Amino acid sequence: MESVLTSTQIELHVPDFTQVKEYYGRLGFEVIWERTPEEMKGYLIMKMDQNLLCFWAGNEYVYQQPYFKKFPNETPRGYGVEVVIVVADVKKYYQQVKDFANVVEELVLQPWGLKDFRTVDPFGYYLRFTVRHNSLDQAFAIK
Repeated sequence: MESVLTSTQIELHVPDFTQVKEYYGRLGFEVIWERTPEEMKGYLIMKMDQNLLCFWAGNEYVYQQPYFKKFPNETPRGYGVEVVIVVADVKKYYQQVKDFANVVEELVLQPWGLKDFRTVDPFGYYLRFTVRHNSLDQAFAIK
């Protein structure tokens, strides 16, 4: 396995790894490794192209994490967070997933010049699928 060093990592806290593997598997993600949930020790890593997602807990212990236990269990997990997933051909990818994914914004050309669409996963995470681009390039800022 190749070594990948990152500075920032996205970790989504979820109550059910089975749903994660089913939903994200349909989106094209593959399981890289998994630690079966056992109290607060569950972990799952999934990858699609260069997109890496980490999932924690995978059971009811997700609700006991010190910060999150302040909120009702039915609070959407991803409220206020957008996870950006880059794909090679966003139009083709949209056609592949639009019939099963919960699309909340159709595929459109955005004011910053990139096409994208947005979905919500079974836990309320807001996912934006977009074309490959260099986020450091100010040409993609809204003008």
